[in-house]
Amino acid sequence: MTPLNPHRLVARKGRFMGLDFAIDELYATNWTPLNSSGCKHHSDGRAYPTVERIKSEFAEAGFTITLRHVQLFDCYRAEWRDASGNPVGAVVGRSDAEAAVYALSQLRRSLVGVA
Repeated sequence: MTPLNPHRLVARKGRFMGLDFAIDELYATNWTPLNSSGCKHHSDGRAYPTVERIKSEFAEAGFTITLRHVQLFDCYRAEWRDASGNPVGAVVGRSDAEAAVYALSQLRRSLVGVA
């Protein structure tokens, strides 16, 4: 079995995953940078939350998120747990920002039911 290479992952509609994709997914949940404190700006001008702000948003929703570098695959894994410490979800990305932004999009989808 060949190990999973996150750099070659292809998302929906044949698009390669990356920070662009993670930001697209976050915006698809109706997230807006009304309060841009704790945000960075992508090269295309869109604002997206920093890792610290994402950690705060998870905490406000009653979850904890951890980010770790997976050296074997040279990627980052974001995993979130509920208040009881039970794992709820996990995603991978090429950078900590990509993994965190994509994790926030998935959390928001699960909380507000955005398809």
